[in-house]
Amino acid sequence: MTAMLGGEIGTFFAMTAALFGGAAFLTGQTLAQSWRPAWQILPFALLLAAADRFLLYALFDAELASAGGFLIAAAILAGLAAAAYYLTRARKMAQQYPWLYERHGPFGWREKTTHATPDGSGAMRSRGASAHATVDAIHAGQRELS
Repeated sequence: MTAMLGGEIGTFFAMTAALFGGAAFLTGQTLAQSWRPAWQILPFALLLAAADRFLLYALFDAELASAGGFLIAAAILAGLAAAAYYLTRARKMAQQYPWLYERHGPFGWREKTTHATPDGSGAMRSRGASAHATVDAIHAGQRELS
């Protein structure tokens, strides 16, 4: 296992999970909060994995050009960043659009099919499709003036 990771197992997981795992989690949160697409997780995870390999080499005399260690670190960091991304995106969708969406598990949200009327009578009615068009226009950066 040491040969595949390019260094000691303990130092590899301590640096990758503790130090760079925290950075990957914060990266995933930032990508979700700024409405960036999910595919951007991969380039950031690769950059973090390269920095992880360099610090393991510089501080702990690990092998710098270990392909196995780099790929395992990139997979761990991408997984942590993706988890943070989808946790944050689900929370943000439910908080920013509470009349449209509600949380559905830690990583998802679902549409609200009914909601109470504004007069407080408690009667339920369905909402129209115009709300979806509004959210889609905001996310695409296209606001229409009425």
